[in-house]
Amino acid sequence: MRENTEKDKKIMTRNTIKLHNSLTRQKEDFIPIDANHVKLYACGPTVYNYAHIGNARMAVVFDAWVRVLRHRYPKVTYVSNITDVDDKIMKAADETGVPISEITEKYTCIYNEDMATLNVNAPDIQPKATEHIGEMIALIETLITKDFAYEAEGHVLFNVPNNPAYGALSGRSRDEQIAGARVEVAPYKRDAADFVLWKPSTPDQVGWDSPFGFGRPGWHIECSAMAEKHLGLPFDIHGGGADLKFPHHENEIAQSCCANNKADDPAGFSRVWLHNGFVTVEGEKMSKSLGNFLTVHDAIKDHKGEVIRLTLLSAHYRQPLDWSEQALHQSEVLLDKLYKKLESMSELNANDAVVPDPILSALYDDLNTPLVIAELNKLVKQENSAALKSQLLSVGNLLGILQEDPANWFASDEDGVSDEDVKKIELLIAERMEAKDNKDFARSDKIRDELLAMGIEIKDTRDGTQWEKV
Repeated sequence: MRENTEKDKKIMTRNTIKLHNSLTRQKEDFIPIDANHVKLYACGPTVYNYAHIGNARMAVVFDAWVRVLRHRYPKVTYVSNITDVDDKIMKAADETGVPISEITEKYTCIYNEDMATLNVNAPDIQPKATEHIGEMIALIETLITKDFAYEAEGHVLFNVPNNPAYGALSGRSRDEQIAGARVEVAPYKRDAADFVLWKPSTPDQVGWDSPFGFGRPGWHIECSAMAEKHLGLPFDIHGGGADLKFPHHENEIAQSCCANNKADDPAGFSRVWLHNGFVTVEGEKMSKSLGNFLTVHDAIKDHKGEVIRLTLLSAHYRQPLDWSEQALHQSEVLLDKLYKKLESMSELNANDAVVPDPILSALYDDLNTPLVIAELNKLVKQENSAALKSQLLSVGNLLGILQEDPANWFASDEDGVSDEDVKKIELLIAERMEAKDNKDFARSDKIRDELLAMGIEIKDTRDGTQWEKV
């Protein structure tokens, strides 16, 4: 067998993705369990209200990770769940008088639509907690059988002291674990650090029949059950916001590893853990009491989806991100430059997709998006060429930007119509044309009236239907 030459080593280095593993607390080469099929799970939202900008950062960051992984590997399965049973959801239902299912369906739909506006691709699998109650019950039964969980006053709790490896992810001491759990110590707990796997429900509360009584799952058990069902154990990467590291992710590891005879191996659930940093607003922690709580649904009313996306990627994903008008403006300026460059090359045909080495190296180096942005600022200054156009479009696909036609990008600016509304207008015009072709003139007129109500006037010309804001 010949030894690797310097050229071989350079190729291997260029093709190696490095990431910061929260479990080992160091940057390391990513070596998938199966190079032909990488598996990734990220904790999705609890759907009882509009998603905030911190939720969006998680979604954008892991969408970017998936894009990069798919550039390197032939198959990537991405699972990101929906938590649709939770005490916060129950509280929202009590306060509004609206059924839980109606609340969760509404906000799941809004979340997915808002993320799509940020060019976040839908996960391959988006499991809902309520559709996996059977798997959760089976997992809890296994933990009881193996003496890692116990029943007490209608509850089932995980017994933390029985798992010596507990704390491997967060690195918290026992005192910190108890304090960090942020839950009042119930009298039925054997140990103050124990956490709930199953809790009782009253007849008027949401719940399911189980061997432990009528009740509902604890939050932590949900992701353990859904990840195992859809990805198997162990899988390659588990991700989420830094706020989930403890106790949520710590508890996931404990449950899944102990149930699968890996109590002494924290990597027996997921080999790698990735966590994105917090979002502050103008230097302040985001909170409703400070009046700076920003939802994605509101943000996209004032800013284009790609501007928001690029802003969320402007700081390194592991670092805190300060959300500000200045950061948004910088992202918009760069996107305008890039679209202007593409517009000036409209007559050129892009070559085969090629990502410039400096940008690919930055992405492969723990998703170093600030360096990518710096390289894009250099790239936009180069002379026009088919190769440059190809490079910009290729980088855009990896970052999830430059997905618009340049003319549409600038038209929405000039007309004072948001990017989201442009898409809606064009869909309605297409639907109207279909109605006219089917001689459904009543529907055609109704769509025209709907557009007028939006302040949009349409004109049918030889070149097709044109519209303008009135």
